[in-house]
Amino acid sequence: MSPAAASPADSDLVRAARGLPVTRTPVWFMRQAGRSLPEYRALRAGTAMLAACQDPDLVTEITLQPVRRHQVDAAILFSDIVLPLVVAGVDIEIKPGIGPVVANPVRTVADVDALPDLDAGQLAFLETAVRALVAELGPTPLIGFAGAPFTLATYLIEGGPSKEHARTKAFMYAEPEAWGRLLERLSLSAATFLRAQVDAGASAVQLFDSWAGVLSAADYAERVLPHSRAVFDGLGERDVPRIHFGVGTGELLPLIGDAGADVVGVDWRVPLDEAARRVGPGRSLQGNLDPAVLLADRDTVEREVRRVVQQAQAARGHIFNLGHGVLPDTDPDVLTRVAALVHELTAR
Repeated sequence: MSPAAASPADSDLVRAARGLPVTRTPVWFMRQAGRSLPEYRALRAGTAMLAACQDPDLVTEITLQPVRRHQVDAAILFSDIVLPLVVAGVDIEIKPGIGPVVANPVRTVADVDALPDLDAGQLAFLETAVRALVAELGPTPLIGFAGAPFTLATYLIEGGPSKEHARTKAFMYAEPEAWGRLLERLSLSAATFLRAQVDAGASAVQLFDSWAGVLSAADYAERVLPHSRAVFDGLGERDVPRIHFGVGTGELLPLIGDAGADVVGVDWRVPLDEAARRVGPGRSLQGNLDPAVLLADRDTVEREVRRVVQQAQAARGHIFNLGHGVLPDTDPDVLTRVAALVHELTAR
């Protein structure tokens, strides 16, 4: 974390998100806590993913592991995008090598109306974990985390991960009223989940819309954006930076910002100088090193990191990250070196 920060609110991450001067470019990595770390694999052994996400002690330790190891500038809450649905009572299992699998997919209007609502009273475990993390992290900010309505809808309708998301889009086109009700319910759930984290001390939030890139800009603007905006609006007057990220969203970058983001996350497909042009001057950027680069040789990694840092100079503010999550086969030492290199290249 930044040596100058006295509190998370004055950290380089929060300042970069707001477009304020920083002591150096802040760094964190999506999926920095998880399978790339041997200490994570040891701790998780014998505990199912969704059970681990609801154990405050495990959440605290797993969230802290990459901060200790990599000296990154923020922690990201260890969680899963389907967790609010599971806590509310939806039967979902995360199957190793597959991902979230829904026992009873949403296929009809009646299925939408039968979904259980998330109650804030069900999130005591989350508040406990966040408070413990904030106490341990000191001036290093904790980023709260939730899945965006569209991406959660894809899991519910497809019944699990999908490449085409054809059932989802067919439902969106054929049942516009039910689609709107589904995304409205999911936006309320995501906002409840984020509010619990912010009220317990999280210093920023990120909304992951992993699969929004399968949509045209017109469909996103009409059928998805209002519901993502409702999530951010659900934070009310809580004064924390809002990061919004999706994969394959080059055509959607201006719209993703319009949903209410202070920071637009960019995947590796669009260079950050071009992303800055698309997003406009009023928002900061996060990204966007290709996670696969980390599997290459040392010179390649360094060259690509330098390129991202250089292109990011076009943005109002920059948070260095990957263009998607850390791949499981990544050598943790490479992540540590990347964080150190970004700090060295950008020290003011």
